[in-house]
Amino acid sequence: MQVDDDRPTGSTSGSAGSERAIDWAKAQEAARLFLEAIGEDPERSALVETWQRRLPATMESLSEGYRIEAKPAMRTFESEGEDWVVKTGIPVYSLCEHHLLPFYGTAHVAYRSNGSVVGLSKLIRYVQWKSRRLTIQERLTRELADGLTEEIDAGNVLVELRMTHLCESMRGVESETETTTRASSDSTAEDERQRFRDAIETHEDDDHP
Repeated sequence: MQVDDDRPTGSTSGSAGSERAIDWAKAQEAARLFLEAIGEDPERSALVETWQRRLPATMESLSEGYRIEAKPAMRTFESEGEDWVVKTGIPVYSLCEHHLLPFYGTAHVAYRSNGSVVGLSKLIRYVQWKSRRLTIQERLTRELADGLTEEIDAGNVLVELRMTHLCESMRGVESETETTTRASSDSTAEDERQRFRDAIETHEDDDHP
């Protein structure tokens, strides 16, 4: 089982050119109304840029997952054999559809080559693209597994997300915990799942010596 343990810190964001990827005027209006709703003055000097530019730009970036043109091209390359490829430590940031607060953490992805492999950076970009929409962790995990199975025509796919939800830690019980979800191809054998878990534990041990 080949393990790739990159820990990238960069991310893709925004839209190219002068064409806006979201309705900029509506985003500005919504941001302004929200500030008024909580008792703030949208014309206060520190907030003018917030509703005019900063929040619309942020939401444009964090909603890339709705736009097919933002999806990375999942180009594959021929490979020999049917070995597993494991990508650990992919940073994930998404938005809870219930509270519009972030949940964030780490994705671990594995797939068994079916005669072809995808560029390792594309796995990172695909996870980032898929997570940039309003969703819940359980659905995102399943969509990543199903989407990667289709995109790279893999024999088997395994996905694990370990996430912290700000809607839990900033409100409600106000407790910061980690939630783990897993999804896989139906045909994945138990010994293959165990090898995946072993690779994740190795990653965790390396991260916290």
